Amino acid sequence: MTRPPFPDASGPVVLHGPAGALEAAVEYPEPDCPAVPVVGVVCHPLPTEGGSMHNKVVTMAARALRELGATTVRFNFRGTGHSEGEYDEGRGETDDLRAVAAWVREQRPEHALWLAGFSFGAFVSIGAAEELKPALLISIAPPAGRWDFESVPLPTMPWLVIQGENDEIVDPQAVYDWLEKSKAQAELVRMPDTSHFFHRKLIDLRGAIKNGVRPYLPATNG
Repeated sequence: MTRPPFPDASGPVVLHGPAGALEAAVEYPEPDCPAVPVVGVVCHPLPTEGGSMHNKVVTMAARALRELGATTVRFNFRGTGHSEGEYDEGRGETDDLRAVAAWVREQRPEHALWLAGFSFGAFVSIGAAEELKPALLISIAPPAGRWDFESVPLPTMPWLVIQGENDEIVDPQAVYDWLEKSKAQAELVRMPDTSHFFHRKLIDLRGAIKNGVRPYLPATNG
């Protein structure tokens, strides 16, 4: 099946996933923000708990990247929103991410691929990172302690981890212990007084993302 072209303007797109159609949204940087050759794919939290590509942490993470000049792709995992298929406990969702990443690389081969994920989306993107080899990985509240990270290959690319210290869903100490025990080469940002969904802290999250990834922006000719 022919893959759809990368849209010329921000808007919805339907991709061909392994379980059927995948609902996605491509968003370009604002006109007053110089574009950089980066496409950031952002993965959403657990579908069975209401997670989707419209989650406010997901949309803020995408916004932060666009404010640095990147183009972003948000998408719904299988069984979420208008994406076809059924929830598959991370296995099929990893296949969905593979399909989205392959489409981005096919359509934008001159752009660097960045992966980002929040909660369950962080678990999926971390698990796929060594295979997909993005130029940069961003993990927001990775659910260590809730999901099995022991068998996940540690990412070796530049990696930013952002964790709220008052997270009521993901145990912050479990995240810190996992990173320390595994000797992960990640830049860890601890956000004080911050819950799992970053209530009243979304602007701080935006700043943490922008500050953390800015050193990895590719050079432009401008």
